[in-house]
Amino acid sequence: MKVLIADDEPLARERLARLVSALPGYTVLPDMAANGHEALELVEKSHPDIVLLDIRMPGMDGLQAAARLCELNDSPAVVFCTAHGEYALEAFAVSAVGYLLKPVRSEDLAEALDKAQKLNRLQLASLGKADIASETQQARSHISARTRKGVELVPIEDVFYFVADHKYVTLRHGEGEVLLDEPLKALEDEFGEHFVRIHRNALVARSRIERLQRSTMGHFHLHLKGLPDETLTVSRRHVPGLRKLMEGL
Repeated sequence: MKVLIADDEPLARERLARLVSALPGYTVLPDMAANGHEALELVEKSHPDIVLLDIRMPGMDGLQAAARLCELNDSPAVVFCTAHGEYALEAFAVSAVGYLLKPVRSEDLAEALDKAQKLNRLQLASLGKADIASETQQARSHISARTRKGVELVPIEDVFYFVADHKYVTLRHGEGEVLLDEPLKALEDEFGEHFVRIHRNALVARSRIERLQRSTMGHFHLHLKGLPDETLTVSRRHVPGLRKLMEGL
């Protein structure tokens, strides 16, 4: 995988180049960009698979460059590497697949590059709709969550469940958990086609439902495919609807 680095700070470019070069399967292109215009020229010239893009750069900044890259028929995946966390929403609106905060850690970079490598072009195109979903009434393909790594993207098809707890919602996916600052009701309204409410504080992916079990104490517990050691409590008021749903699965 060919990686282009775009950053106006020479030391930042050199550090990223060292980190990428230490990872197997990735090659840093010898020419690097110091602004958005240079990044676009090098993309046209070298056809990288992934672009590591700073945001604040003189002239054309990273967000403007990424927006232009979105227009290409064969656009590379974009991972932003920035010292500023306030541009996350704008970043995903221009189809970024990763958002890393400086100083970038090697393990976080490796994970972002791996994710960029796995995303196909259809997914990349759909990411651009992530933060305008409320305007278009179209559900997002990914959920973005702030983590210690910066901003993490979780594909909707990887989500097992959402559970609300006080101010935050926990999203459980195949590789762990992230916290969301989104109301459970808003998630239900957006993703109701793929999730079902089983409790006042829980939504479960319909495709993950395995079986419903009643305990000796009369409580109902839901077992999910892929999570053999976890169960979720189902409230009595939601049991009839869940059973009816499971009959059709």
